[in-house]
Amino acid sequence: MAAKFDLNDDSVVVIVGSGAGGGTLANELAQKGIKSVVLEAGKQFTMDDIENDEWAMFQKISWLDKRISAGGWHGAINHPNLPAWIVKGVGGSTVHWAGVALRLQEHEFKMKTTNGDIAGANMADWPVSLQEMTPWYEKAELKMGVTGETTGMPDLPWSNDFKVLAEGARRIGFKEIKSGPMAINSVERDGRPPCQQTGFCMQGCKFQAKWSTMYTEIPSAVETGHCEVRPNSMVLQIEHDDSGKVTGVVYADAEGKTQRQKARLVCVAGNSIESPRLLLNSESSKYPDGLANSSGQVGRNYMTHATAGVYAVMPGLVHMNRGTSVAGIVSDQSHNNPERGFIGGYQLEKLALGIGFLSAFLVPGPTGWGRKVSKALEKYPYMSGVWICGEDLPQEQNRITLHATEKDRYGLPIPVVAKTPHNNDVNMTNHAYDTMKSIYEAVGSREIYDLPAYPASHNMGTNRMSENARDGVVNAYGQSHDIKNLFVSDGSVFPTSSSNNPTLTIVALAIRQADYIAGAMSRGEI
Repeated sequence: MAAKFDLNDDSVVVIVGSGAGGGTLANELAQKGIKSVVLEAGKQFTMDDIENDEWAMFQKISWLDKRISAGGWHGAINHPNLPAWIVKGVGGSTVHWAGVALRLQEHEFKMKTTNGDIAGANMADWPVSLQEMTPWYEKAELKMGVTGETTGMPDLPWSNDFKVLAEGARRIGFKEIKSGPMAINSVERDGRPPCQQTGFCMQGCKFQAKWSTMYTEIPSAVETGHCEVRPNSMVLQIEHDDSGKVTGVVYADAEGKTQRQKARLVCVAGNSIESPRLLLNSESSKYPDGLANSSGQVGRNYMTHATAGVYAVMPGLVHMNRGTSVAGIVSDQSHNNPERGFIGGYQLEKLALGIGFLSAFLVPGPTGWGRKVSKALEKYPYMSGVWICGEDLPQEQNRITLHATEKDRYGLPIPVVAKTPHNNDVNMTNHAYDTMKSIYEAVGSREIYDLPAYPASHNMGTNRMSENARDGVVNAYGQSHDIKNLFVSDGSVFPTSSSNNPTLTIVALAIRQADYIAGAMSRGEI
């Protein structure tokens, strides 16, 4: 039976957000008998809401509340009010993620040690290592059902499009070519069926083959009787007492009424835009710069990965829409090799876009029109596509701030998302464009389209973890340096971005954080 906790119950853990971080944390705590209230700004979707339609699902699940893109990045020009594509609903962006489940490499935890200080970047090492994270990665992979060695599940079949990418990569000498690891069942597992290869992974998986907290962690947590999920509940402010300890949150419920939920501790897991926004909006006379912000780092170091798309017309039919959205990865360029003109590396991830999304992103601006677009779409069955996912360096100027005058429907300042690429990002992206040109030309393409980045799906940084309080917002467990019963539980804690999709690391950190919280609560430390 689903739990129902009183608003004045100050023994509960309040979790803001229900995605990879918040949803996982809720279930981990529930399985340990710890009570939590999950406050989710979006609605509770059902499987009937999921449909294999790109634009219909974009409109249905996306966080479309107004945000402003600022700075020198593509978003300020091409997507002025949509800097990021995340989901507003129970399950968060695990509803629409593609399922790529890569671990960070050893050097990616220690980018400052590996490469030193970089002019214009706010370099930092993670306060954890790959060795320390490995057992938590294994727990996450078992939980999510990641293909590969940990679970023993075979990798997914190669789509025709991935075969094109793989052959081109092989012809120019690349060898790190795999169709995994993916958090998508290749065989039946945990009561969920294998992938049906329909190609609509990012619209929500109708078959539940892809891991999502929407139908895994959240229902499991609720089933224990220790977790209550309140959808359509937008958290407005975190409150504290005279000592500075967090005491609960204020939120707007489904009817727009203001409610106050007391808490023993609060875990913020609203993504790298909403999480710092909430901390900044919670300023008070005691914390005039916002909560957990003695370092001045809340909102800073926003990262999205250095990304771009490359789509090529092949000499034969490809039908890239058939198969999983990301059917494979080429990792030969993911290693740290500054001799290429940049530090860090990038992954080449096969990415199938349907006609709708391709028409929107092929020529950004007033999209879907013009001779270039129509010429490409006429050859859609012959097209093969790749998404570039590279190390995006943290910069203090890349940040989330509160708009000086414009407010949302709750009366809160809307977020301004400012980002300007570092020269390292530009050099890396240009190198990736050249690499893809070589790959696609090696398999006969003579018509190649270089696409700029799309609205960000991988949002990281803005509440970075650090060894010392002066350098970041939270410690290695996501616990605020300033307020011991305030935690951050999402990708905003990343000090650096790596070349890998962030979800697996978010889940591993959330499992680890739950273990830490349970221990600290039992010892009476929080």
